[in-house]
Amino acid sequence: MYDQNSMDVYSENTNKQMIIKIIDIIIVTIAFFFILYVFVMNQDVLLKTIIGTVMVILAIIFGSIKYETRVTKNDVTIADIQKLVLLNDRGVEIEEWAIDDQSSLLIGKSSTDNKADIDLSGTEYESLINYEHAVLNCVSGVWYIEDIDSVNGVGIKKAHKRVKNRLKHESPYPIGNGDTIYIANTRILVK
Repeated sequence: MYDQNSMDVYSENTNKQMIIKIIDIIIVTIAFFFILYVFVMNQDVLLKTIIGTVMVILAIIFGSIKYETRVTKNDVTIADIQKLVLLNDRGVEIEEWAIDDQSSLLIGKSSTDNKADIDLSGTEYESLINYEHAVLNCVSGVWYIEDIDSVNGVGIKKAHKRVKNRLKHESPYPIGNGDTIYIANTRILVK
């Protein structure tokens, strides 16, 4: 089941990338004809100056967005993640789990029927955590976290970012050293 889901996510991402490339080609084509009209067919100098300035600004914005996307994609590195650390509200380390040679870890609460690898039973926000809340999987040396249709969600804050992003259900997201995982309101630091 997980392999089919991974293939569906991969296929969906490939389709989105293709649509983005098609939109980029359409934008470049429209821009080419617009430039041709303004700078070749038109004689108004003021219009040429204004349009030229606007186009330079738009090119800078477009380039910076593309660069940011490329940097975000390249942000996924072969992770040298050694452990996960549970933090309290003040950021003090409460508990840690070594991940050693593991390839998959279940995050949640243990019960008689279910054993969570990262057991958050007894934490302050235990009532907000599902028994099977999230899963960590290591694929080709990169760790991914995935929300398993939890009620209160999973968030991730990248190491050098200020914004916390909520994960979509059943969509693997790469994690790295220094990232903070939010299981409901519980924080886990990746080291």
